[in-house]
Order: sequence, then C-alpha cells, then structure tokens
Amino acid sequence: MNAVKNPLNCVLVVGGGPVGLAAALGLARSGIETVLITGPAPPPGTGAEARSAALFQPSLALLRSLGVWERCEPSSSALKAIRLIDDTGGLLRAPEVLFDAKETGSDAFGYNVPNGALGAALRAQVVTDALMYAARLTLIADRTVVAVAPGDEAISVTLDDGTVVSGHLLVAADGRNSIARRSAGITVRDTAYDQVAVTAAFSHTRPHKGISTEFHRSAGPCTTVPLPGDTSALVWVERPAIAARLQALDDDGFRAALDGQLKGLLGSVTAVWGRGRFPLAWMQAHTTAARRVMLVGEAAHVMPPIGAQGLNLGFRDVGCLIDCVVGAVQAGHDPGGLDTLSAYHQSRAADIGVRMTAVDALNRSLLSDLIPVHLARGAGLHLLAAIGPLRRRVMAEGLHPTGPLPSLMRAAIPASP
Repeated sequence: MNAVKNPLNCVLVVGGGPVGLAAALGLARSGIETVLITGPAPPPGTGAEARSAALFQPSLALLRSLGVWERCEPSSSALKAIRLIDDTGGLLRAPEVLFDAKETGSDAFGYNVPNGALGAALRAQVVTDALMYAARLTLIADRTVVAVAPGDEAISVTLDDGTVVSGHLLVAADGRNSIARRSAGITVRDTAYDQVAVTAAFSHTRPHKGISTEFHRSAGPCTTVPLPGDTSALVWVERPAIAARLQALDDDGFRAALDGQLKGLLGSVTAVWGRGRFPLAWMQAHTTAARRVMLVGEAAHVMPPIGAQGLNLGFRDVGCLIDCVVGAVQAGHDPGGLDTLSAYHQSRAADIGVRMTAVDALNRSLLSDLIPVHLARGAGLHLLAAIGPLRRRVMAEGLHPTGPLPSLMRAAIPASP
C-alpha cells in the first residue's frame, strides 16, 4: 500500500466534473494546498458530449475568476431571454411568458455552455495550475476512490491502486452516488420520477435570437437552449416508454418527431446529433457537511432540468465552500472542523432548500391530474405575463441567491504568488 502524507490544512477534492474541477482550482488559487482526485473519463457515445449548461452571470464570474471563461466563450451562446409556453392542454391555457434580460438591465442572463467545452477548459486550467503551483495543487487522475475513512483529526481516501491520500477536509464532488457522502453518514431524501430526459443538439432554419424556450407539457418540459449559429441544445422530458421509442428512432424519424414537438418555433430541424437520455430524479442531502466532508454539486442535490438551476447551484456551493475554508485557515482554524462544517452548511441551506422545493413543485404541477393544480399554475403564468414587477422579482430570485454572493462570484481574484 502506498501512502501520501499531507500537511495541516490540506484539502482533498474528489470528482472530475465541472464542480469538482472548479472547487480544486478555486481552493488552490486561494492559497489552500489541494489534492484533486479524478476518475476515468466516461465512455463516448452516451450523449453527454452534446449536453450543455445555461450558466447565469454569477457562475460566469466564477469561471472568469478561475481563468477558464475565455476558453469557453467561443463555443457558447448568450442567453438573452427565457420563454415559457403552456403546452399542457389544460382547461386554462396560460399565455406565453417571456423573461427578457433587458428587464433586469442586462443584455443577457448568462451563456449556454456546451459541457464538452466547459470540461475541457477546466481540465486544461487544472493541468496548467498544477504545473505552475505544484506545491499547492496536486492532480491524481484516472483513479477510483474505493474507501473513505473520516477521523477525528484527518480524513483519508484509498484509491483503486492502493494509494492512501490524507487531508483535513474532503470536498465530495463525486456525484449523486457519492461514496464520500455515504462514508460520512450523511443521509438523503430522494424521489425517482416517472420521467426520462432525451437530450441532443440540433440545427434549424430559423434563428433562436438568444431565446431559450420551455414547453410546459403534461409529461414534463421540452426545452431548447441557444448554441452558436442556428443550433440549439435539447432537453425533452417524456414518460419512460415514450422516451425509449424516441431514442430508438433513426435520425430522420427523430428529426420529424422534434419538428412536430417544436411546432415551427425554430423553423425546420435540419440535423440532430449527440442523442442521449437520462432518468429524472430529485435528491437532497439532509446536511451538506459532516465528519470532515463537504458536499458540492450532485453529491448534495439533484433536480429535474427546469429553470437551469442545477449547475448554477453547484457552482454557488463551490464559491461558498471556498469562502468558508479560506476564512477558517486564515483565522488559524481547522478547515475540516465542526465550526467550518457548520458555517458551510448554514451558507448553503436556504439557497438549496428554496430551489429544490420550487423545481420539484413545478415539475409535479405538470405531472398532476388535479384540475385545481392546473388552474393554480395557469393563473400564476397569467400573473407573470401581466405584471412586470412580479416578473422581474421572479427573474431576480431565479438568477441570484438570497444574500451576498461568494467572493469568487463577485470579481476575478488572481492566483496567489
């Protein structure tokens, strides 16, 4: 068995997705000795390479702080407005609602960023920073964590090659089936919806004009999100049997089905690529921190793809975690101690709770057969369409957390010398 001994205040980050990579970069650039452990890359052909994330301005500020936004921007498209279309076929058909970024005094809510471009930019910056600041950032790539052992004064992980790595805090960015979360004894509430999201990218004949559109349907939302040029990303939620039939169609058949669903919104669909699918679920950890483990991203919360909340919420986890850890270290406190864990949990509880509840309620309102639920949802959309101040308040709540933004989401912070 190999052993890697780490000094006081070392933080381990487990997970090679955007949230884990951002956490490692932010911690190391803030002067915290960091060990990043990433697993093997997912196999090609799953459709993940065609997926994208709509990132709001605070998330873009985080990426700028980490020095990666410039690599992502050429592949990304400005998100200038969000359109909601009632396609439920209910008794009270709600009007179309358009949330326009100009109502908030901005040209765009953010950018839609392809997952491939985002991951590549973050990985490239990790490699660069690991070379430039070798004493501060260590990368252990293509290794699987097989055991996590929290202790009173430190926490250690065992890798699949027998290597043991120790530190004073573990940042769990290892996804919804997090081994770190289980090892810390953190339990979750979870729900598996009877829904599957079909994903793809596609080209079309009519320009999207920077508008993302959500068709609210009884099976779940069908969402198009702008990509550069006359292309868009697709997240089409259906019941499992229908999703399986859609996925089984050849490209011409799927293109025709998508044309029918979009009702000419983007003209004709000319090509589709990168098709994939994933089941929808809702999961929330009962706490975001315990036994020298802090949860970020989908290790802490999983929600349906409604309102572009998931990755933005994960990046705010990262920003708050960095503030808590840096503050503890600067004050001479244990970064994995109870006070630091409690501070992190308190900084995230309200933001996570409000958004998890709202997304779950909206998704369930689409699935419900109860007439009063449909009437209430339709009435709410009528109010949003008619009352500008209410619409702007909803936009503000959707784009920004209650309370101050984390430091790295306010301004770019250069790496420490």
